[in-house]
Amino acid sequence: MKIVGSAINTVFRNAENGYSVINITYNNKKLTAVGNFPELFDGQTLELTGDFIINKKFGEQFSATEVHVVEPTSVPAIEKYLSSGLIYGIGPVTAKRIVDEFKEDTLSVLEFNPTLLAKVKGISKQKAYEISNAYNEMKDMQNAIMFLQSHFITTNLAIKIFNVYKEKTIEVVKTNPYQLIEDIDGVGFATADKIAIKLGIDEYGENRIRAGLIYTLKLASEREGHTYLPRQTLIDNCKEILNFSEDYNHLLEKCVDYLNIEGLAKCFSYHGTDIVMLTKFYYQEKYIARKLYKLTYNRFQDDINFIDNINFYQRLHNIILNGEQTDAVLTALTRGVSIITGGPGTGKTTIVRCVLEMCKQQKHKVLLCAPTGRASKRLTETSGCEAKTIHRALETTGEDKIFFNRNEENPLDADVVIVDEVSMVDSTLFYHLLKALRSTTRLILVGDKDQLPSVGAGNVLRDLIESNSLPTTFLVNIYRQGENSLIVSNAHLINSGKMPVVDNSSKDFFFMPGNDLTANSETIVDLVSTRLPKYFGYAPEEIQVLAPMKAGPCGIDNLNKRLQMTLNPFYSGLELSNEFVKYHVGDKVMQVQNNYDMEYTKTEPNGLTNNGKGVFNGDIGYITQIVPDTHEVVIKFDDGKVCRYAQSDMHQLTLAYAITIHKSQGCEFDCVVIPLVPGAPIIVTRNLLYTAITRAKKAVVLIGSKQILARMIHNNYTAKRYTLLKEFLNDEFKEEQ
Repeated sequence: MKIVGSAINTVFRNAENGYSVINITYNNKKLTAVGNFPELFDGQTLELTGDFIINKKFGEQFSATEVHVVEPTSVPAIEKYLSSGLIYGIGPVTAKRIVDEFKEDTLSVLEFNPTLLAKVKGISKQKAYEISNAYNEMKDMQNAIMFLQSHFITTNLAIKIFNVYKEKTIEVVKTNPYQLIEDIDGVGFATADKIAIKLGIDEYGENRIRAGLIYTLKLASEREGHTYLPRQTLIDNCKEILNFSEDYNHLLEKCVDYLNIEGLAKCFSYHGTDIVMLTKFYYQEKYIARKLYKLTYNRFQDDINFIDNINFYQRLHNIILNGEQTDAVLTALTRGVSIITGGPGTGKTTIVRCVLEMCKQQKHKVLLCAPTGRASKRLTETSGCEAKTIHRALETTGEDKIFFNRNEENPLDADVVIVDEVSMVDSTLFYHLLKALRSTTRLILVGDKDQLPSVGAGNVLRDLIESNSLPTTFLVNIYRQGENSLIVSNAHLINSGKMPVVDNSSKDFFFMPGNDLTANSETIVDLVSTRLPKYFGYAPEEIQVLAPMKAGPCGIDNLNKRLQMTLNPFYSGLELSNEFVKYHVGDKVMQVQNNYDMEYTKTEPNGLTNNGKGVFNGDIGYITQIVPDTHEVVIKFDDGKVCRYAQSDMHQLTLAYAITIHKSQGCEFDCVVIPLVPGAPIIVTRNLLYTAITRAKKAVVLIGSKQILARMIHNNYTAKRYTLLKEFLNDEFKEEQ
């Protein structure tokens, strides 16, 4: 059945069935059509194919299986269409002038004879071509989005695909839908496979198998941090994705070799293991190893007696550096690359401050940086010098395709680069940082080797240390330990596999026993909203819940809903929906992906306003405004950046009253509340708990059973990451020796 109607309002999410819902005018009455409809069709005439259904909650609906935009034909309809704001360069006044000039031929002129538009008052020849291009791109976009949505692609992803392929979108997808896996972040094998099946593409064809192999390698890097897979592991994992039996091993083997021939992957044998590695990771880890070798053997300032300078620094600041700290400072000042690693309270910050003072005396330009905004903010506070995120230092731009404007041709203007929280840095980011270093730059890496590894592929800090190729200082003595404070000492106890000390007189480390997860979730809400603010003076915004997992009563999904209802209950003001979450003014939110082009304003301590671009994965802030007319959301982040999010950007956000421990890396909070939950041994591990506890500055509250606590502490499981950086480093240094 087909109906034709006009879309008359903005799209909103239907939480019951997960579809987008839009009101349609049909035969002078309103009905609701169920399907995936983007806002860019608002106010247009749509042709829908499907059937009427009765929804228990929403009543009569039309379940649409196909949707087509019907171009307006009457003069009033054409003017209304052009006045909608969908076409760049045409507003209501210009639309009326164009329609008055060309009447029913308006759309034909826009598409085929744009030079005629110059006859209209206020339109130059240049603007005429711009309007025509915008109109044709809008038509291409609408057709492409309708095509993609008929193949189970969501609106946001469809727009993302169109932005890559433009007018060739339909052609590319029809020819080889598996190309989407390689070119578009967010398209998995299952999505491409659904399209291919609908298009009748051969299940055992080369395109499908090749795509399955590439997807398996990408999945291994994104989910497990591998930069390569053993050949047999790759084939076994890919067979599951393709749903192949042993009979088709020969097809997989042949396609693995094709990947090597085409340059998409590197296939080679290394120390007896057959390896398949995405080409980008092969070159990245090779480059990292080579560049670090070159930097390491640069020597600096051998003629300066730094011991005298260090002794003077100690007298000036009334501190005493022990032997390992002094060695760390000397190594950092005289070697091209040095690593400083240690747990909380072991003096890493003291060493960085001393190195900064020594560099200042030598008039060296120093760049301080860290992987996240919160980590760079903390580094600024502890060092007394401005620190940047690595992305900001590299002047990163782009959204779908990322560009690093600092590189070998345009290196960083720094004599010394100090990177904090290196455990969070993945292979790709480290590669781009090294590319931006001059051959004479000193690199000082600071981090805790026992923290969780990076979310992205690679195991940079651990590989660098375990290679035994680079000058490394291990800090083991604890210095930062306040009176009656247990956070630092208990973190070290847990890291060594021992149960923490729980002292009733402690003011900063608490354990609340509880075996019922639902009851524990209620306790967490009570702690954050009432008890901790009342008895210890922590404001709710100073408290962060860190949970091991997303699901379950004590998972972040449930806790965020509960905490939102308690801390920021629904009121009569505006709300905005993203998937199944409703956002209100005052909600605590987190950015969940890097957006290098997001514009922000920031008021500096001196009162001046700074404009810039870039918000990053893990940035936390609060919604300060929802604009009624545009539905834009204004967010002020913890580092002072104020951003305006369009409704189409809301998928980049999530509630942040509770966040996963992985997302907390590089952050520091006044008070953390940590639910202890049962889970798979590969998830609830010692270093997960250790990472969570070391995020706290003033207080830690553990909630759960002692059995789960003991199980986590004694579970020293560390998931193996298949990487070759350590081996490549060893090869570089052996070859030179």
